[in-house]
Amino acid sequence: MNKTELIDAIATRSKTTKAQTTAMLNELLEVIQQTIASGNDVQLVGFGTFSVTERAGREGRNPATGVTMTIPAKKVVKFKPGKTLSDAAASVKKTNAAKSAKPKQTEKKK
Repeated sequence: MNKTELIDAIATRSKTTKAQTTAMLNELLEVIQQTIASGNDVQLVGFGTFSVTERAGREGRNPATGVTMTIPAKKVVKFKPGKTLSDAAASVKKTNAAKSAKPKQTEKKK
Protein backbone atom coordinates (compact mmCIF):
# COMPACT_ATOMS: atom_id res chain seq x y z
CA MET A 1 0.00 0.00 0.00
CA ASN A 2 1.38 3.38 -0.95
CA LYS A 3 0.51 6.81 0.46
CA THR A 4 -2.30 7.46 -2.05
CA GLU A 5 -3.93 4.11 -1.30
CA LEU A 6 -3.59 4.78 2.44
CA ILE A 7 -5.29 8.17 2.04
CA ASP A 8 -8.12 6.57 0.05
CA ALA A 9 -8.64 3.88 2.71
CA ILE A 10 -8.62 6.37 5.60
CA ALA A 11 -10.94 8.80 3.79
CA THR A 12 -13.43 6.01 3.11
CA ARG A 13 -13.40 4.70 6.68
CA SER A 14 -13.54 8.12 8.35
CA LYS A 15 -16.04 9.58 5.86
CA THR A 16 -13.82 12.60 5.21
CA THR A 17 -12.63 14.05 1.93
CA LYS A 18 -9.34 12.99 0.42
CA ALA A 19 -8.06 16.56 0.81
CA GLN A 20 -8.85 16.57 4.54
CA THR A 21 -7.30 13.13 4.97
CA THR A 22 -4.18 14.15 3.02
CA ALA A 23 -3.76 17.23 5.22
CA MET A 24 -4.17 15.17 8.41
CA LEU A 25 -1.74 12.48 7.29
CA ASN A 26 0.86 15.03 6.17
CA GLU A 27 0.62 16.84 9.52
CA LEU A 28 0.91 13.53 11.40
CA LEU A 29 4.04 12.61 9.47
CA GLU A 30 5.49 16.10 10.02
CA VAL A 31 4.88 15.94 13.79
CA ILE A 32 6.50 12.48 13.97
CA GLN A 33 9.49 13.72 11.95
CA GLN A 34 9.95 16.85 14.08
CA THR A 35 9.67 14.86 17.31
CA ILE A 36 12.25 12.30 16.12
CA ALA A 37 14.54 15.12 14.91
CA SER A 38 14.44 16.70 18.37
CA GLY A 39 15.68 13.42 19.87
CA ASN A 40 12.40 12.27 21.44
CA ASP A 41 10.59 8.98 20.88
CA VAL A 42 7.08 8.67 19.42
CA GLN A 43 5.08 5.88 21.03
CA LEU A 44 1.76 4.83 19.52
CA VAL A 45 0.36 2.19 21.89
CA GLY A 46 -0.54 -0.98 20.01
CA PHE A 47 1.15 0.21 16.81
CA GLY A 48 4.77 0.77 17.77
CA THR A 49 7.53 3.12 18.81
CA PHE A 50 9.75 5.31 16.65
CA SER A 51 13.09 6.16 18.26
CA VAL A 52 16.55 7.45 17.38
CA THR A 53 19.58 5.30 18.15
CA GLU A 54 23.29 5.87 17.68
CA ARG A 55 24.99 3.46 15.29
CA ALA A 56 28.64 3.05 16.21
CA GLY A 57 31.41 3.59 13.69
CA ARG A 58 32.83 0.42 12.21
CA GLU A 59 35.26 -0.96 9.69
CA GLY A 60 33.82 -1.84 6.30
CA ARG A 61 35.03 -2.95 2.92
CA ASN A 62 34.40 -1.41 -0.47
CA PRO A 63 32.91 -4.31 -2.44
CA ALA A 64 34.22 -3.01 -5.77
CA THR A 65 37.85 -2.54 -4.75
CA GLY A 66 38.16 -4.57 -1.57
CA VAL A 67 39.75 -1.60 0.23
CA THR A 68 39.08 -1.41 3.98
CA MET A 69 37.43 1.83 5.07
CA THR A 70 35.99 3.36 8.22
CA ILE A 71 32.21 3.82 8.28
CA PRO A 72 31.46 6.78 10.57
CA ALA A 73 29.01 6.66 13.48
CA LYS A 74 25.57 8.11 12.80
CA LYS A 75 22.09 8.39 14.22
CA VAL A 76 19.40 6.20 12.69
CA VAL A 77 15.64 5.93 13.15
CA LYS A 78 14.45 2.65 14.62
CA PHE A 79 10.87 1.30 14.68
CA LYS A 80 9.79 -1.31 17.18
CA PRO A 81 6.34 -2.73 16.39
CA GLY A 82 3.79 -2.97 19.19
CA LYS A 83 2.10 -6.18 20.26
CA THR A 84 -1.12 -5.52 18.32
CA LEU A 85 0.79 -4.86 15.09
CA SER A 86 3.07 -7.86 15.63
CA ASP A 87 0.09 -10.14 16.29
CA ALA A 88 -1.68 -8.87 13.16
CA ALA A 89 1.42 -9.52 11.03
CA ALA A 90 1.84 -12.99 12.53
CA SER A 91 -1.74 -13.93 11.68
CA VAL A 92 -1.27 -13.31 7.94
CA LYS A 93 -1.75 -16.50 5.96
CA LYS A 94 1.48 -17.90 4.59
CA THR A 95 -0.12 -18.67 1.22
CA ASN A 96 -0.45 -14.94 0.46
CA ALA A 97 3.19 -14.26 1.26
CA ALA A 98 4.36 -17.33 -0.66
CA LYS A 99 2.48 -16.30 -3.81
CA SER A 100 4.05 -12.85 -3.93
CA ALA A 101 7.55 -14.18 -3.19
CA LYS A 102 7.62 -16.64 -6.10
CA PRO A 103 9.61 -15.46 -9.12
CA LYS A 104 7.82 -15.48 -12.46
CA GLN A 105 8.55 -18.42 -14.70
CA THR A 106 9.77 -17.47 -18.15
CA GLU A 107 8.89 -19.58 -21.11
CA LYS A 108 11.78 -21.08 -23.08
CA LYS A 109 12.07 -20.10 -26.75
CA LYS A 110 12.06 -22.89 -29.32
